[in-house]
Amino acid sequence: MSDARSAPLYCPYCGEEDLRPHEAGHSAWECHACARVFTVRFTGLLSRAVNR
Repeated sequence: MSDARSAPLYCPYCGEEDLRPHEAGHSAWECHACARVFTVRFTGLLSRAVNR
């Protein structure tokens, strides 16, 4: 598995793009527009394909 950080493109709360890594953890990001801290985490893959 890679140790590279995958950066989110925008804040999931306000939609702004002024994001910086947060000191709390590897997947934590802080938004300087709305002052929220959030995490991005890969949970897993579906065991089967999703039909739409």
